[in-house]
Amino acid sequence: RGFLASHQGGLVMISHDTSLLAGTVNRVFHLDPGRAALDIHNTGWDAYLAQRDADERRRARERANAERKAASLHAQADRMRARVATAVAARNMARRADRMLADLEPARRAERTARIRLPEPAPCGRIPLGAVSLTRSYGGQQVLRGVDLAVDRGSRLVVLGPNGAGKTTLLRILAGQDTPDGGRVVHGHGLRLGYFAQEHDTLDPELTVREHLAGAAPHLTDGEVRQVLGSFLFTGDDAGKRVGVLSGGEKTRLALAGLVHSGANVLLLDEPTNNLDPASRAEVLAAVGTYPGAIVMVTHDEGAVDALRPDRVLLLPEAEEDLWSDDYRELVVPAHA
Repeated sequence: RGFLASHQGGLVMISHDTSLLAGTVNRVFHLDPGRAALDIHNTGWDAYLAQRDADERRRARERANAERKAASLHAQADRMRARVATAVAARNMARRADRMLADLEPARRAERTARIRLPEPAPCGRIPLGAVSLTRSYGGQQVLRGVDLAVDRGSRLVVLGPNGAGKTTLLRILAGQDTPDGGRVVHGHGLRLGYFAQEHDTLDPELTVREHLAGAAPHLTDGEVRQVLGSFLFTGDDAGKRVGVLSGGEKTRLALAGLVHSGANVLLLDEPTNNLDPASRAEVLAAVGTYPGAIVMVTHDEGAVDALRPDRVLLLPEAEEDLWSDDYRELVVPAHA
């Protein structure tokens, strides 16, 4: 972020990270999908947001005024059509009203936002998930060194550490996707795990979107599958797309959709806000904030930590666990990120 802000040359950047945009850009190109048009704002990000809101309010006022005047002209023209002497004037008045409406900018279509919710957790014991002395090495390099963990029912744990510290490896082991070199994972009474993988490697690229969700929630009817997909912005022909051709944001939404009817009481979330547009990210964070089950989250997103409201933190690679304190916020985003 510091490098981009001080860069003397030009740059064109696509990002869903609004804090990054606020700290670096001085022009915004907004691609409006409803109008298939590119709006150029010669301002920074915060000023762009304010200007866009002001433009929306201005357009709404102009449309309301024009529609009111056009309605009045049409009503007057209707009254004048009955008389031969004023019929021509009535037609001209009606044409003027129609031109008034035609000259208006088209109404901006509201951007679609995923309606994201997390599963209603199934009942479980007091400690549904735990780990004892987990170790794991890759190519002779040890990434996990004796990790002990107890995930209480309804608890909220954030895992922090620099890239390469073993955060994703830990979640993969807890989810049963990887095997530790030493130690063990302990499943408590009634455990039902939900795992969101950062690289989406739990998604089969050969399946269609509909087939993936139907497999993740086999108790749903075809109509219910399509209803859930629609709430996650997969509509119409989207259901027949192969998972392998989806964008990063689409894969994120599909993976989250698979959790909705899982009944999971412990969620393992590895960077769940990656690739999401700001509106969908806000939906995810709201869902995280209201989920009553336990969550173990890996993230570099300060907003995700705020939504999680963690009660504990696990620091890697040190494998140190502590009660959460705002003193740990500076570790959420690594210095080199």
